[in-house]
Amino acid sequence: MRADARVPSVEDMTTAPVAIVTGASRGLGFALADALAGAGYRLIIDAREPVALETAAAELASRHGWRVTAIPGDIADPAHRAALRAAAAELGGATLLVNNAGTLGASPLPALADYPADQLLAALEVNVVAPIALTQQLLPDLRRRGGAVLNITSDAAVEPYTGWGGYGAAKAALEQASNVLAAEESVIRVWWVDPGDLRTRMHQEAFPGEDISDRPLPQAVTPAFLRLVGERMPSGRYRAADLQPAGAAA
Repeated sequence: MRADARVPSVEDMTTAPVAIVTGASRGLGFALADALAGAGYRLIIDAREPVALETAAAELASRHGWRVTAIPGDIADPAHRAALRAAAAELGGATLLVNNAGTLGASPLPALADYPADQLLAALEVNVVAPIALTQQLLPDLRRRGGAVLNITSDAAVEPYTGWGGYGAAKAALEQASNVLAAEESVIRVWWVDPGDLRTRMHQEAFPGEDISDRPLPQAVTPAFLRLVGERMPSGRYRAADLQPAGAAA
């Protein structure tokens, strides 16, 4: 555990808010899980790679003193989504859902004219259908606890970048679904946030062979997300760069 970490009390272990963070074994998902644990959230995390997920869970537990529930699986699998919901129910219900898990789709990035239809369908399943379906399952608990849904999006949802048609179309669909959900739900908050270009494996896959070391690490934007969650800002679309607290790393 970090020297400056607060040791959770017995009461914390049973009453602290619960966050589900998907795709949390690395990259932005891990950084967000780390930040939320530091802010007092109990964690349920998932990822497709069991070993990487268990390693992440052990590191988070060591850093913060929390018991971290790690459930490996594919977010596109209905049984896996049900397992996440059941794990949250055991802890009293989810307070925050972070839909971070996603896929780049075909790589290297093809033009839409050449995009394989089966890979486009798979990308839509993971990036749009799965987070909507998981949100549906968790809505009763989120409403009861006055919770929030945080969907990770991208500027590719609103900008016409060459080669990003498949991923961008999926993120655009997720954004509109978020927009509609925000209009329909009066009790919970619904946020969709563009974190900006980050130094992650997915971003590297989008630019194979290129040096992306000039991009900031995911930890650089977590203060922006903590501000959004902590201040319980109105539902809507945000850019992490616009949310960075004064003095936070750019």
